Parts: sequence; structure tokens; C-alpha cells
Amino acid sequence: MSRNPLITVIVPVYNILDYLPRCVHSITAQTYGNLEIILVDDGSTDGTGELCDRLAQEDGRISVYHKENGGSSSARNLALEKAGGEYVGFVDSDDYIDPHMYQRLMEAIGTFQVSAAQIGRDETDEKGNLLPDICVPPKEAAVIDSSDFLKELLLHRGDCSFCTKLIRRELFPKDAFPVGKLNEDFNLLIRMLPQIGRLASLPEQDYHVFYRIGSNSRKAEKSNFSPVFGDCVDNADMVGEIVKRDYPRLGDVAFRFGIFQRLEYLLHIPIAQMRRDNAMYRRIVAYMRKNWARSMRNPILTKKNKVYHTLFAIAPKGIRQLHSVLRR
Repeated sequence: MSRNPLITVIVPVYNILDYLPRCVHSITAQTYGNLEIILVDDGSTDGTGELCDRLAQEDGRISVYHKENGGSSSARNLALEKAGGEYVGFVDSDDYIDPHMYQRLMEAIGTFQVSAAQIGRDETDEKGNLLPDICVPPKEAAVIDSSDFLKELLLHRGDCSFCTKLIRRELFPKDAFPVGKLNEDFNLLIRMLPQIGRLASLPEQDYHVFYRIGSNSRKAEKSNFSPVFGDCVDNADMVGEIVKRDYPRLGDVAFRFGIFQRLEYLLHIPIAQMRRDNAMYRRIVAYMRKNWARSMRNPILTKKNKVYHTLFAIAPKGIRQLHSVLRR
């Protein structure tokens, strides 16, 4: 690694006029100056594309690409094709970062001789209230191998976001982020972990998530059944195959993760969609029934988990109908 390697910071942008300046200025204010900042305007219709061009005029390190709307993954993939940095980071356009974030991440990569590092994050809502931590950062800097990191992810304790990380660009595969899918960070990170190997984790909460109702992953309409639930089940199947191949000691943890993702699906799918002609629903119920005995033997699933599994394996639609009555 060179003493001062170039970092490419990628920001996918879509209809975000009010918050984009704060995001971009938090990147240009980094104490680590050797940055290449790529803004990808993903077909904005509110003038955000023109704002990107104006921001680029303020700082020569900023490049802007305009494309037809295709989602965050397609925007990130385009930026990865254009990236010239030895390392790559990501910032969501409604979030912002501490001025020292990339300095700290780069120093950790050099100190611990790893190919990736991550830092903590906090979250605030639209009223400025600090929300509970989703991922608790370590009390001090630590190095985690890919097996232990994967275990934390599968136990819902790890941070799969690429926005809190700095990673060597050469580790990213072609068409890295799955286009048209949600839970895309988890999908890609799981595929990359065997190549990443060891990862440094820092305690500072330098990445600031702005929890904006209505953003891509934070929809306000609770009645909508997001495709993310199906994508999460698909990702659980994918991680199960990766665990068989690369991390066999995590078999029970991966199985538990797959059960959790299916229970989440069954707890959220509208009752009206629990039909015989819904192939995804039928496949999930069949899996729960086929793997009931294995779930009962799993040492990581709790008694409550196993009760839920049993009930949904026997009568998923009836359990949901009863649940709806009890909530009235």
C-alpha cells in the first residue's frame, strides 16, 4: 500500500435536494485529502442532477455521472466501473460523515495490515432524536477474521453496510451490487468476505445515518409488503451455500439465520397473499415443514423461536389470522 493511497467515495443520488449539500460537504471536509468523489445522479427529476453539477464546480475532486433511473445498486456499480481509487467507500446521500472518518479508517488499514476496515454509526430521526444503536461498535479497535465477522452478521449483531467501511477496490467483483434487489449490502458483503479475510473494526461512531421516512429503505407505508422480505430469504439460501463451502463450523448459525428470515417473511406477508398460487410463500412453508425436526435440534434457536417455527409449519395462515384478531 502506498503511503497516501487514493480513496474513491461513491454517492448514489436520487431526488435529494434538501440533504445532498450536507452529505457532500461532509466528504469534502475530510482530514484525509486524497479523495475522488463520484456522484451518480440516478435519473433525478427534482433538480438534484443540476445540484450535483454545481457541487462539482466547488471541488475539483468531485465527478458527476448522470444515468437513467435504475436504483442504488446500478448507480453504485457504475461508479465502481469509473473508480480510480485503491480503496472505495460509500456514503448515502441523506447521511453525512465525521471529518476524521476516512483518516481513521485508512490508518487502521495500515496499522493492522488488513484489506478493509469499518467504523461505528449512529442514527437520528427527522426531529433530531438519537435512535438506539442497531450495531454496537467495539469498545476499542479490534481485528476480526471473516469467519467471526460472518457469525456476527448471521446472529443479527454485525454491520453489513458498505457505508461504514473502506475496502480495497480490487476485491469488488464485476456487477458487484445485485440490481433490482433489496438487502443488497448484505448480499455483496457475504460474497466478498472470503476474499476480504481479516477486517479492522473501530469504536468511533463517525458515520451518521439520517433516518428519513420515505427514503428508499425506510418506507412509511406499513401496509406495503416490501420485496426485501423475499430478498432476505434468497440471501439466507445463498449464505447457506457459502457456509457449506468456506465456513462449515457455522452450519448451525447459518441454519438459524435461514429460519429467522423465513419467520420474518411469514410474520409480515399480508394474509391475502398467503395463497396456493404464491410460489414464494408455498416454498417457504414447505421449507419450514421439511426442516422442523432440524430446527428442534438446533442449539442456537431459543424455545420461543422453536414454538414460532412449529406454529407456522402447522398452520401459517391460521396463526396470522389469530395474530390479527389478538392485536385488535
